[in-house]
Amino acid sequence: LLNINVGGKLFQIAYKVLARYPITRLGKLALYTDPVKKLQLCDDYLVQKNEYFFDRDPSIFHYIFHFYRSGVLWVMNEMCPSHFVEEIEYWGIHLKYSQRCCRILFEEKQDELNEYLKIEKELEAELEPLESGEQFDGKFLGPFRKMIWNLIENPYSSVPAKIIAVMSSIFVLISIVDMTLSTVEEMQNKTGKMWMEQVEMVCAIFFTSEYLMRLISSSTFKKFLRAAFNAIDLVAILPFYIQILFENLDEGDMHYHEELHKVENVSKLGKVLKLIKLMRIFRILKLARHSTGLRAFSFTMRQCYQQVCCLLLFIAMGVFTFSALIHSVEHDVPGTDFTSIPYAWWWAAVSLSTVGYGDTVPDTILGRMVAFVCISFGIILNGMPISILYNKFSDYYAKLKAHEMSQ
Repeated sequence: LLNINVGGKLFQIAYKVLARYPITRLGKLALYTDPVKKLQLCDDYLVQKNEYFFDRDPSIFHYIFHFYRSGVLWVMNEMCPSHFVEEIEYWGIHLKYSQRCCRILFEEKQDELNEYLKIEKELEAELEPLESGEQFDGKFLGPFRKMIWNLIENPYSSVPAKIIAVMSSIFVLISIVDMTLSTVEEMQNKTGKMWMEQVEMVCAIFFTSEYLMRLISSSTFKKFLRAAFNAIDLVAILPFYIQILFENLDEGDMHYHEELHKVENVSKLGKVLKLIKLMRIFRILKLARHSTGLRAFSFTMRQCYQQVCCLLLFIAMGVFTFSALIHSVEHDVPGTDFTSIPYAWWWAAVSLSTVGYGDTVPDTILGRMVAFVCISFGIILNGMPISILYNKFSDYYAKLKAHEMSQ
């Protein structure tokens, strides 16, 4: 018998049993005749008791011991998958020796653990800033850039940094309200436009100053450009300067073109300016920098993109299927709106989403039966992913808040 001491517990296994598995650690220990090679396989050797000592987990070795006796590796659900894999790899035993049912459950648990660790790592990275205060040590104007970085990127570093973070959110809201009020008819007079332009100018100056401070406090320009939040900041300030540029070009064209060309240019520039002004709505995305809820929502969408894509695929399939069915039973009705399948797409989309505007309705009994099936399918379809998305969102939000509080 081979005497084995694992973590203080003694086990005895016959040499001929160990020799059945020559590629395992204990199999090699039983077959080797060179004492030097044997000592390389264990942590220590007790000469008085003729015991080979291994500084490993004795609770896991019970399953290894049972494997040598029965030839089957048992896997228990309560064991940590990472720890169990580490132990059996040390002993040189492959997971293929376990029963298929145990192996499938173990691999599923291992995948769940790996996915959990991956999500935890990504959640921590979600809150970590792109830069760190240590990156400015020894660089040009390092202390000054570090001070700017703390003010603009680390709201919890000081009271002024917190004030700047709050002011950034307030200016975003002011800018959105200003853009909304600029479309109100009562604000279209000269005084209202002047006030709106002044508010927009103040917001643009603040956003530009904030962007420049982040640019100054960045360690590398390349990393600064790759950051998503910095791209959002750039989109937030570009419409203001592009609008000024187009307005100046418009004034220059007034002196050099004929009357007809001037009218055409004004019309074209007006459409471009409307599109540019609409880009200001993206400023609301700046709130995600200081909002845990928006970050959790964005993270949920990234993690559940497969479920969302499946939902969109099912909706598209339902739209095509039910639009074809409703067209086939309604196209012969006089005065029908279902003159073709593309015209029926809108009805199918509205019915699947259970909104039901009522602008297009079937007239025949068979068409109403198709509509009932379409609405029923839409209710089932919309109810499937809601629980998954909500549970993941609440879980990610709680974890993000926990990481935020720990930091």
